[in-house]
Amino acid sequence: LFGTPSFTGNVNILRRTTISERPSPRIRCNAQAAPSRRTANYQPNLWPDDRIQSLTSSSATVEDKRKTKGIDDLKEDVRKLIYEKKELEDQLQLVDHLQQLDDIDDVLRCIYGSLEDINKLLKDDLHATALVFRLLRDNGFDVSEDLFNRFRDEKGDFKASLQHETKGILSLYEASYVAKEGELVLDRAMDFTTMHLKCLVEKGSLDPRLREHVAHALEIPLHWRMQRSHARWFIEAYQREATMNPVVLELAKLDFNVVQGMYKGELRELSKWWTNLELAQKLSFFRDRLTENFLWTVGCAFEPQFWEYREIQTKENCFIAMLDDVYDIYGTLNALELFTEAIERWDANAIDQLPDYMKLCFLAIFNAANETGYRVMKEKGLDIIPCLRKAWTDLCKAFLLEAKWYNQGH
Repeated sequence: LFGTPSFTGNVNILRRTTISERPSPRIRCNAQAAPSRRTANYQPNLWPDDRIQSLTSSSATVEDKRKTKGIDDLKEDVRKLIYEKKELEDQLQLVDHLQQLDDIDDVLRCIYGSLEDINKLLKDDLHATALVFRLLRDNGFDVSEDLFNRFRDEKGDFKASLQHETKGILSLYEASYVAKEGELVLDRAMDFTTMHLKCLVEKGSLDPRLREHVAHALEIPLHWRMQRSHARWFIEAYQREATMNPVVLELAKLDFNVVQGMYKGELRELSKWWTNLELAQKLSFFRDRLTENFLWTVGCAFEPQFWEYREIQTKENCFIAMLDDVYDIYGTLNALELFTEAIERWDANAIDQLPDYMKLCFLAIFNAANETGYRVMKEKGLDIIPCLRKAWTDLCKAFLLEAKWYNQGH
């Protein structure tokens, strides 16, 4: 990166001179001082390409097709089970289990269409009411918090008698986390349920299975969890339940394994792309975290049909992590200003003044964004390049502002 220093001096060893006549050697360094670089001492990447390529899955095989057909058959069996349940609470409980394991849009639409009739059947059943509310609200249906008014006293507080309904309190706790801004009833529900659930755990009087669910919910509410990761926990917990349905359990395990295999295939392809890009090999100062970036993207969109989003977003996440380290720990302020200008101009000819490592960063982002723009234009007929250009420009300007603050001692 830096040239070898050269030295020049006026020392003529061929001419005879006396010591007093001989001029003192004057050594001058023509090399520029190396800019001061910070380091974050990041740990090495734990997921190199050879390890990722060793991940196995049955994707695109006869076995995978057989599993997919088995899933479709099991889904139909489970839907029949829902409608065979005579008690409303049993139906809702089964729907909730499926919600944590699989896609149930058609069932939820049926519930939403019959909400007025269902509301009459719910009466004073807190557990069932909270289940209906959370399932519908969590899937985009418009449900009012007024559904819980029957459980409040004259002061607007939740009735003290509810503290003895552990399953109901747990369901209300989970429902409170799908609140919209300004929904005071659900804000009170969150405070009320959190306090009572913590007291129940501390007393140690709960059934072990129920205590496991309560502790899990208090750690992180369901609405905040990564669904596919939670599905793994729920499968293990569900198979220990006395009311476990073997058809539901089989569907959950089969679906989990098929989707997991799909994720592995996506990660292998992304790892090939990342390795061929060679950024991590040439720029050793930044975080090489492809697998972690992919996992983060799965948390945003876990559904199988969003594979293309996961591919594009994972690439962008890798570039964002790279730029964060360029601006935070490695780039000089002058070079960062030039890089930000190049991104804003969105012109590959604008990188001549950049250091070589920044040229690599720019071209990697520029090429990936244009490739994404081409795919969207081809498939959807939309030109998203201006949006991508603005997004990268806004990000780099924000990073540059932070770098200036650091250099000013803030």
